[in-house]
Amino acid sequence: MTDVNGKFKGYDLIGDVHGCGLSLELLLDKLGYSKKDGIYSHPERQVIFLGDIVDRGPRIREALHIVYDMVTSGAAQIVMGNHEFNFLSYCTEGKEGSGLSYLREHSPRHHRILAETLEQLANYPDEREMFLQWFREMPVYLEFDNFRVVHACWHQKLIDRFELEYPNHIFDDRFLHRSSKRGTFEWACMDRLLRGTHLRLPDGEVMVSKDGYERRFFRTKFWSEEPELYGDVVFQPDPLPEHIARLKLTEQDYNDLLYYGPEEKMLFIGHYWREGEPAPITSNIACLDYSAVKYGKLVAYRLDDEQTIQPDKFVWVDVQKEIADELGL
Repeated sequence: MTDVNGKFKGYDLIGDVHGCGLSLELLLDKLGYSKKDGIYSHPERQVIFLGDIVDRGPRIREALHIVYDMVTSGAAQIVMGNHEFNFLSYCTEGKEGSGLSYLREHSPRHHRILAETLEQLANYPDEREMFLQWFREMPVYLEFDNFRVVHACWHQKLIDRFELEYPNHIFDDRFLHRSSKRGTFEWACMDRLLRGTHLRLPDGEVMVSKDGYERRFFRTKFWSEEPELYGDVVFQPDPLPEHIARLKLTEQDYNDLLYYGPEEKMLFIGHYWREGEPAPITSNIACLDYSAVKYGKLVAYRLDDEQTIQPDKFVWVDVQKEIADELGL
């Protein structure tokens, strides 16, 4: 497999970094990338980042510089994550008459999620503006001859419509502002592609997740062929309460779910906070988010010419172990 210019023989897809700058350097070293003029590159391969470089971690600014330099030099590509989109929306003022001060409300909950990014860039206003402009230029998804990349979920109907207007997969200012209005196509597109499929908890129930947030929705699989119960489709670290997991899916639930079948191209996603040893979800779907910022693993997949996802091609650093080793602890 080579790119259109014949330069690269393979791709290394890397999951959610979330400010784990040191772990990212360790993973790039492990993948055979080296620094030249301060930028990581490989003579025969290119990285594709799955988004969510920002938020939560201790070295957000450093991670941003590593990824930005790689992308702008051609050593990497990237798709937008929901955290880049959220940060961009949080920092973008609403238009006059819109009723919005900012596209993403400056609520305590939203500030809490973005707090580390805001703090770590606070003394670097020029860099912050540079990164925000870069976020505006990020494609929402990438598609190649035999694989696809999107942060959370591949929704073909939404993508088909999006591509009619944005064939380079990059939205414009009008789209960004309309995406803040629930019920619009733009809002639905960003919600589904960057946050995935989800169902509302029945009967007004509320869950408190491990990170302390109250949640009325739960993330769902989009590859279950014939699910029957809520427990058949849940896809998140926090399990459903047993009494909910045993409930049957309703007709409306089925309408809200998607199905990405085994005949589709290989699909690489992040977003879902997986745990354990990295492995394929199905023969053609791999999630590369293994909770690096929660001392899990920062994961890559080494893609060459295969047509199905191979279990032995995941590469990772164990964040807790490798950082301890690096620091001599």
